[in-house]
Amino acid sequence: MKRNFFQKARRLINQLEVLAETFSLPRVEKKELGVVGGDVPDNALDNQTVFISGGSRGIGLAIAKRCAQAGATVVIAAKTTAPHPKLPGTIYSAADEINQLGVGKAIPVVLDIRDEDAIEQAVAQVVKQTGGIDVVINNASAIHLADMENTPSKKFDLMFSINVRGTFLLTQACLPYLRRSANPHIVTLSPPISLQPKWFAAHGAYTTSKYAMSMMAMTFAEELAAYDIASNALWPKSTIATSAIENMVGGKLLEDRSRKPEIMADACYAVITRDAKTCSGNFFIDEDVLREQGITDFDHYACKPGHPLQRDLFLED
Repeated sequence: MKRNFFQKARRLINQLEVLAETFSLPRVEKKELGVVGGDVPDNALDNQTVFISGGSRGIGLAIAKRCAQAGATVVIAAKTTAPHPKLPGTIYSAADEINQLGVGKAIPVVLDIRDEDAIEQAVAQVVKQTGGIDVVINNASAIHLADMENTPSKKFDLMFSINVRGTFLLTQACLPYLRRSANPHIVTLSPPISLQPKWFAAHGAYTTSKYAMSMMAMTFAEELAAYDIASNALWPKSTIATSAIENMVGGKLLEDRSRKPEIMADACYAVITRDAKTCSGNFFIDEDVLREQGITDFDHYACKPGHPLQRDLFLED
């Protein structure tokens, strides 16, 4: 009982500190915003802070690099602090790679997104260094493609604690600062919701967790519309070549039919440089976003140009 009381008291104090610090933050100057079908200025994210969960590799790292190239300070928040035997990259190597670009800036932050206190501390740490948060990218996600019989409770809990709970808690913690941004965006990497039985037949727990992320994205869009905070979901049209795919059985064959993470990075950048007041509540597909920007040639995104592409999960033919 005493432990629960002190935990609640500590969280209340943390929340009050966040609110007090928020009131003293300067407002970010409004930048020129990109428009659908228009050119986005190269420095569109100057003086902006982009907080990316799970940004040490794959799509998260690609998004971080793209944002830094546009002048942003990107926060690489993940729990990977030491090299993994099968997965490349740590928060430190990712930050070094970005900082060597010579534009923007990367800040590595140790974060287990399952830990509420750690989220609050990470957000507070970032705000002390940058003065605010303008964009939240809910990228961290766990995957276990198995049916109910072969999904142990540990895997079930992992997917829901990272995919759903982590997305909610990180966005909630960043909310006071998003309210003060000139063009605040939340992007959640989750799919459009399809109730076709085939998406539940083989991996229902994973499907449900990803759809719950999408429902969170819509919740944010509706609840935060009064603050002109945009919330959108983004999903790839084809599979993306990441370390997770490489380590799958038959991963090389799937990689040949996949696109590079840069297509998601470019699409995400196109979304977060739009006017938050008029771009919210969408379930975006990466290729469609870029076509709206006037891009028609996607060969340079393909791992093997000219090779047939594998459509990603949850998208109808």
